[in-house]
Amino acid sequence: MATEQIKIFDTTLRDGEQAPGCSMTLREKLRIARALAELKVDIIEAGFPAASPGDFEAVKAIADENRGPTICGLARCNPEDIEKVYAAVKGADKHRIHVFVATSAIHREYKLKMAKEEIIRSAVGAISQARELCDDVEFSPEDASRTELAYLAEVVTAAIEAGATTVNIPDTVGYTVPAEFDLLFRYLKDNVAGIDDITLSVHCHDDLGMAVANSLAAVAAGARQIECTINGIGERAGNCSLEEVVMALKTRAEFFALESAIDTTRLYPTARLVAGITGMAIPRNKAIVGENAFAHEAGIHQHGMLQHHSTYEIMRPGDVGISKSKLVLGKHSGRHAFRDRVKRLGFALDEFETNRAFQEFKKLADRKKDIYDGDIEAIIMNVDSSSSGPWILKSLKVISATAEQSTATLKLIDENGDEKIETAEADGPVEAAFSVLESTTGIDLILKNFELHSATVGEDAQGEATVTVEYNGQSYRGHGTSTDIVEAACRAYLEVINRILRRRERGLEDGHLASDINRASI
Repeated sequence: MATEQIKIFDTTLRDGEQAPGCSMTLREKLRIARALAELKVDIIEAGFPAASPGDFEAVKAIADENRGPTICGLARCNPEDIEKVYAAVKGADKHRIHVFVATSAIHREYKLKMAKEEIIRSAVGAISQARELCDDVEFSPEDASRTELAYLAEVVTAAIEAGATTVNIPDTVGYTVPAEFDLLFRYLKDNVAGIDDITLSVHCHDDLGMAVANSLAAVAAGARQIECTINGIGERAGNCSLEEVVMALKTRAEFFALESAIDTTRLYPTARLVAGITGMAIPRNKAIVGENAFAHEAGIHQHGMLQHHSTYEIMRPGDVGISKSKLVLGKHSGRHAFRDRVKRLGFALDEFETNRAFQEFKKLADRKKDIYDGDIEAIIMNVDSSSSGPWILKSLKVISATAEQSTATLKLIDENGDEKIETAEADGPVEAAFSVLESTTGIDLILKNFELHSATVGEDAQGEATVTVEYNGQSYRGHGTSTDIVEAACRAYLEVINRILRRRERGLEDGHLASDINRASI
């Protein structure tokens, strides 16, 4: 059986970012875009340029780097949106305009308040305008899975006639089931003229936990592009998980007879990068990239594995980029060994990031006897050339006892090199430390979420802290790592404060939240 190619359309930077708490800075988006290019995704949907100036800037910056994948931007069916997408993506050699409009009865009546004919005219006009600017145009009928089949076929037919080169069928609210979705795609294949001349795409949400299954059902019925996100992040319950759907196609190649261009050995480092940047930790039992994905504890499983790995493993850890090595480096390891280990773990750092990560590694080696892969990954997750001052945490002292107030004393260095030492009391050590940071820097934050995870195993394991805060009505997120969990929390909190202060110096608005239209979903 001949093997066909299937396109992987990654929307981590657009739909994935719409998950609550997952908004990213420009630098973070660029890091993820570079990782996606190294992963060899076919299309990167870099954002919704009309949503905000920041979104436009990010899409344009990603397109201008021109690293290989097609760069796509999302637009509603109106001229201003389409013009902004083109202005943002045109710097890439391969670029795409993606337009959408809702088609289901419930959306027509309650959201758009438009008749069927009006929606078709809107779609045709938008596609025609986009084709005048760009040869590669995608169209999505939002909430397609709840749209009447005959009307959906009419809309898709009109879209193809107007010049759409890709037509995407979204299960916008995660409502469909595999057998039903299979019938929908087969109906379109049988009832839409010209459908074999375009790329048929699928975009599924995971509200009922079936986004990957529904996407694979669509593929079996003729879809040749899958829209997905790293770790399945996205609005509500999330999207089809890229790593799961890609490995399903690869592992069951004899069934699907399809292959992607994805370098699967980049899946795990890319998943870790996205988790670190968004603060959305990977569940231990997450398929493909979770900590337990290749763990075997039951005695009968371990016995089988000792005889042959295929008894209980349908994939090898190395297939997805998980290193078999655990203990890797110590305090006497040099820069070359460190750089080699980073490369083997699947991460690509520039010279600045490598030097900074190595400095952090040497500091950690003085505090921790054994350095594991997870420790190296935790360091890399927090390497960002934008994370410097104006404030630097020099030292931290905490006194805490049961049924007593905790005391935190912090020594901070400002941008002029002056040291400031302050102390605060609170119900717990983390709260006390946060109080010192606020009083010293003059930035008062509202803590919305605080998460702490262990990077590795053992009593001296690094703690990875993630804080989500609100400042002037806008949301910020910060990360920090340390073998001292209070210090990790302080570093995360201080990262947010420094970001706010740097943005204030540049005269930028606070926060990263886009306008309400960024919540538009397909």
